[in-house]
Amino acid sequence: MMVRRDFLKLMGATGLSSLFSQQYGQAEPERSRYKLNHQASPAATVRLFLCGDVMTGRGIDQILAHPVDPKLHESWVTDAREYVLLAEQANGPITKPVDDTYIWGEALEELERMAPDLRIINLETAITSHEHAWPKGINYRMHPENASCIKAASPDCCVLANNHVLDWGRPGLEQTLATLARFGLGHAGAGRNLGQASQPLVLPVPGKARVLVFGFGSVSSGIDSDWAAASNRSGVNLLPNLSHRTVESIARQVQAVKREGDIALASIHWGGNWGYPIPKQHRTFARALIDRADIDLIHGHSSHHVKGIEVYRNRLIIYGCGDFLNDYEGIRAHEAYRDDLGLMYFPTLEAGSGKLLELLMIPTRIRRFRVNQASDEETRELFDLLNREGESMATGVTLREDGRLSLQWHAGE
Repeated sequence: MMVRRDFLKLMGATGLSSLFSQQYGQAEPERSRYKLNHQASPAATVRLFLCGDVMTGRGIDQILAHPVDPKLHESWVTDAREYVLLAEQANGPITKPVDDTYIWGEALEELERMAPDLRIINLETAITSHEHAWPKGINYRMHPENASCIKAASPDCCVLANNHVLDWGRPGLEQTLATLARFGLGHAGAGRNLGQASQPLVLPVPGKARVLVFGFGSVSSGIDSDWAAASNRSGVNLLPNLSHRTVESIARQVQAVKREGDIALASIHWGGNWGYPIPKQHRTFARALIDRADIDLIHGHSSHHVKGIEVYRNRLIIYGCGDFLNDYEGIRAHEAYRDDLGLMYFPTLEAGSGKLLELLMIPTRIRRFRVNQASDEETRELFDLLNREGESMATGVTLREDGRLSLQWHAGE
């Protein structure tokens, strides 16, 4: 396999320009026409870490120090430890129990190196020992004592508006919320009533800005409509639809809390698990949130693989982050989508305006239930994917000498 330095040496500036030309039908864009990552001003910026689904239940829970009862309610697998066996058959043995940092692997070093101001994840599991599963077939949970492994990554916000947080019913959600509070982990997108579920998590970045994280879920991702929070009922902050009326409702919520200089982030669990096309309705809704609801960044998730990226009015729209951590190793389905490959997203925003200045992405691969640095070949797969899927949205990526992917976009978009 060609190592990264040999690949870069072979490609050089001319080769990268040629690759860009193959994707866009033109030479690599001039700096005056495109926003490039090195334009960021460190003194006036906010850097975030974003990732997709963090699925620490089921098989992953079983390799941690305090696993729950492994009984499952799936039609084809009835014991969560079978997912551990599948992973070991695919990639080698896992020495159990693992410590709290194990599952994050090389991502922890990258987080320290990149030093984001805030870390935001989509936590897609219930944290509960409650025994009554919601009748849906696939139910994720991890033992409350294993939540220390979430704490090990120091997330500032765990977004909960997804299709697994109520897998063990409302008692399971209650224990999830109590456990996060016990470990000092902030959350958005779910709560004991609609007021709590729709309330943003306000994250101050001292001397720079406040970041407001709103969590939203859509039934298109598989969230049961009965999971919607209400004035007297716990649940998730479920979008009724993606209509103009919904945008206006969100605009009122944002207006009620957003101050001058704040950055508003909408973290949305939407769409199916597989497939690259982005529904027209999603693009329309995302742009409307920017135009009419004063949202500065869309953090989309649900797809088990990376999807294309858009920059609209200098605001970042990630339609599907892909899975960051799951227990799918060894499962023979959808292999072509490479759900084991993911990205660590590091957007840098202008403090005070929320405009995107830079997006760096670090390619990762899940192996033995652990986040690892992607190989050069796997990095190239993600490079090709982002250029292919971004072409219709006027975005592309370049491969830097340090192995990171850097987003490029048209300045007029």
